[in-house]
Amino acid sequence: MPRVDTTGFGARINARELFEQDRVELLRLLGELTPQHWERPTAAAPWVVRDLVAHLLGDDLARLARSRDGHRVGTPAPHEEFAAFIHRLNDEWIRAAARLSPQLLIDLLQVTSPQVVAFWRQADLDATGEPVSWVSPDPAPVWLDCARDFTEYWVHQQQIREATGRTVATDRRALHTVLDTFLRAMPRTLVRQDRPPGAQLIVTVAGPAGGQWCWLREGGRWWFSDPRGGRTTTIAVDHADVLWRLCVRMIEPQEAQQRVRITGDHALAAAALQIVSIIR
Repeated sequence: MPRVDTTGFGARINARELFEQDRVELLRLLGELTPQHWERPTAAAPWVVRDLVAHLLGDDLARLARSRDGHRVGTPAPHEEFAAFIHRLNDEWIRAAARLSPQLLIDLLQVTSPQVVAFWRQADLDATGEPVSWVSPDPAPVWLDCARDFTEYWVHQQQIREATGRTVATDRRALHTVLDTFLRAMPRTLVRQDRPPGAQLIVTVAGPAGGQWCWLREGGRWWFSDPRGGRTTTIAVDHADVLWRLCVRMIEPQEAQQRVRITGDHALAAAALQIVSIIR
């Protein structure tokens, strides 16, 4: 009997070790940059590399203050959307951090990095934590919060690599975990896509970092599921970078649709390709 995960979050991900590995690679990368590299534009426009690194430092400080120390300040202004609130906080931090030199940013990351690594190493991944807004407004398991953090740092590191003429990381396990985490946004992406019970969507990604993910329509919702017989729509992705870039809008759905193969319900597939796995 095919398994259906009715938690709404899918199977557990343990990104803790990958988080630690990613941080080692980030600090090594930053130590190689020249003064000119720090001022190069990135895909996270309008930020240059220096801004992007300051953003990562801000994420470290916010995680430690909020999740480790229980220190919470700031709330959305009246009628301010959550995404706008987050973008405002990020912009305020980047403008303040413009006073920090590249070397000071590295120095501060060397202070925060072991503390953030220690926080995640000691965290109870099976406890209930903060919502991951692009998955669900409901509190999420801590393992998903950790995986979400890993994907953010991983993507920003790739953006720094591209901006400075370096090869994007190709670690199979890390890239698979990024895809697996980002696809947790699919049920929310399809929330308005009503289909008969038993309809299913399958996304397949080729290559060593790829895999197969399936969602089943039952009880008026889309659930993570093992594949089963029935009405199936398939999105076949030949290159993993198409999917992760789509999820963070480094490419747009229209471009992604030209780079995948769809069988079955094209309207459902087009809706699925609207997936966004970041706060936007």
